[in-house]
Amino acid sequence: MSRERDVDSLEVRRASRTVGLQLTIASGALVVAAIGVAFFFVLDQLQPSELQEAPRPGEHKIYIDTVDAMLAFVIVGVLAVIVAGVLSVIVTRRAVRPLGEALRRQRDFVADASHELRTPLAVLDARLQVLQRGLPPGDPSTATVAELRDDTRTLIDVVNDLLLAADPERERAAATEGPVPFSAPVRRAVESLQVLAQEAGVEVRLVERDDVASDVPATTLQRCATALLDNAVAHSPSGGVVTATIRRDGRAASLTVADQGPGIQGIDPARIFDRFARAEPAAAGRSRSGFGIGLALVREVAVRHGGEVSVASTGPTGTALELRLPAR
Repeated sequence: MSRERDVDSLEVRRASRTVGLQLTIASGALVVAAIGVAFFFVLDQLQPSELQEAPRPGEHKIYIDTVDAMLAFVIVGVLAVIVAGVLSVIVTRRAVRPLGEALRRQRDFVADASHELRTPLAVLDARLQVLQRGLPPGDPSTATVAELRDDTRTLIDVVNDLLLAADPERERAAATEGPVPFSAPVRRAVESLQVLAQEAGVEVRLVERDDVASDVPATTLQRCATALLDNAVAHSPSGGVVTATIRRDGRAASLTVADQGPGIQGIDPARIFDRFARAEPAAAGRSRSGFGIGLALVREVAVRHGGEVSVASTGPTGTALELRLPAR
């Protein structure tokens, strides 16, 4: 069994144990409550005066000792709780097993797809490098080819980051290499979105209020910032401004991306981080539309690293999304 599958199996087992324990506690409480009610009902039915009455013809009486009755109820209750606990764990493991298989398949797909993309991207980068070297001095396309090489290297980093995310142990090892400043990856994301922003007539600004860092890899931070900025640009009207603000908020490193669009419309703001959830477009005539996956990936990264992403504000004057990660 591979290392990824071992990690997934451990996660599934840990989840099944937690759910099984919760079910055991709940069922145990119900058993104790039922046995307690039954015990007190029996005690209530025991009248001392009946002990002195002689049985009628054809009538039979059974006398129960209170201590023996309590002991019997306790034994039955303990056995019932043990049986309920064992059955809860067994049922929970069977119920969670398909989720573990789905998680394994998801990781396998991400790893396979990312691995298949590495070679074409490496070839593309090599060809761009050959083209860049062959350009004569002063060629007007030199800057464009250099930007293409930067974009290709960014894609290679993204693919490597996806491969890292598919291997939880390697991802944790990468997170312990040291704190990663927010400024550089967010600045690269802002620069990469400038082309799309200019086509949409939107200005993208970066405001760095504090010097903050986290354990999240730089490429992962850039992916999250790119998704937030891309969403803001897509929902901004022509002439609008998208502002990315980096600051420290207590023990959290915060990245807030705010636009000047009409706010979240056509969907509950709490659902915009769900997969395939899409709000209504802000500007008519926009040919580019998302698939509702970018923000979901941001939330997945945030939760995986002990952070969160939320809607800080939304209304007719714009929407602000905030990514919070543990600061180093």
